[in-house]
Amino acid sequence: MGNVTMVKEFLLLGFGSLHGLQFFLFGTFLGIYVMTLLGNILILTVTSIDRSLQTPMYFFLSNFSFLEIWYTTSIAPKMLKTLLSGQEAISFAGCVAQFYFFGSMAVVECFLLAAMSYDRYLAVCSPLQYPSLMSLHTCILLAGGSWLGGFITPVVTVTMTFQLQFCASNEIDHFFCDLAPVLKLACSDPEEVEKATFLMASFVTMVPFLLTVASYINIVDAVLRIPSAAGKQKAFSTCSSHLIVVTLYYGTLGTVYAIPAATQATALNKVFSLLYTVVTPMVNPIVYSLRNKDVKRAAQRLLSQWKRTVKT
Repeated sequence: MGNVTMVKEFLLLGFGSLHGLQFFLFGTFLGIYVMTLLGNILILTVTSIDRSLQTPMYFFLSNFSFLEIWYTTSIAPKMLKTLLSGQEAISFAGCVAQFYFFGSMAVVECFLLAAMSYDRYLAVCSPLQYPSLMSLHTCILLAGGSWLGGFITPVVTVTMTFQLQFCASNEIDHFFCDLAPVLKLACSDPEEVEKATFLMASFVTMVPFLLTVASYINIVDAVLRIPSAAGKQKAFSTCSSHLIVVTLYYGTLGTVYAIPAATQATALNKVFSLLYTVVTPMVNPIVYSLRNKDVKRAAQRLLSQWKRTVKT
């Protein structure tokens, strides 16, 4: 390698030249970020205060909302700064931390979505055994396993990635430290990292995805066997919000990572990355609150109590 100056910090190029749109986009994405925080905090609040929502389904939903807060927070603040400054410096350690925590949150989300689909499968397909099968102990094991697995899984690939030598440009053509743009800066051969990442990503996405698909195949089969239309609608309504969220998450994630990096247009990659890092976390609490009568009623009761407290 001879005389090589090793990279001590990276430069996030963000969205490049925006031709005067940066303040509009900053306001838009700041609004989205604030809505994401408020929506998920609202769900966390009503599920913890309202006793009617202290069930397995809402236990997982509260975990999911807590996850979404940190998932988008690992990306949004730095992204907002790049919009204002055009480009933003991030230390080597900061890039490692962002890369690790975002990867961890993404893995936890895959596992939690699978756990939530299993919960809905038991509720629809085994309603009589559901209370005993999905006990508090089981809920804690499933949620705890999702969080633990999420934080452990990326350790190897993150370590391998940042043990590479970065010596040429330090400019990351993205708004966060994502795998593909970081590997483009490596002087050493990233082939082993790419293989390890592919294997890890395949496991943590495909296994939960296939479990989710299997759960919904059984759910649809059980719903179609219900004789009354009202019974079918009631059974499916308990799963529709989760199904929408699963479709949004895997649809946007798959669009970015299923296409080989070499064939992706950088600008298009950034747009799809925005969808699953910023936009989808905002949509999730909207879906769960607007399509869920129990959450809406609980939120209305909470608002009424707050109004009475203010008046007194």
